[in-house]
Amino acid sequence: MEPLNTHEIEKFISAVKNAENSHSKELRIDIQNAKNLAFTLGLVMSRLHGDLEKLVVSQDDNQTIEINLDQGGSWG
Repeated sequence: MEPLNTHEIEKFISAVKNAENSHSKELRIDIQNAKNLAFTLGLVMSRLHGDLEKLVVSQDDNQTIEINLDQGGSWG
């Protein structure tokens, strides 16, 4: 699996930090940067969703969970 290019997200986070440090009330980005950011966020979210799907499918459905109840006797 190839690594994700998160440069656009990093640029946005840096711009937010710079705006905050200069006490700006707003942050503006041009449409091309906004499109690049949206595309990158879409890729990241898709990858995360795919990873989650793989995790769910790979888990054994026949797991046994054991719960022992002691009626709270171990509470100090």
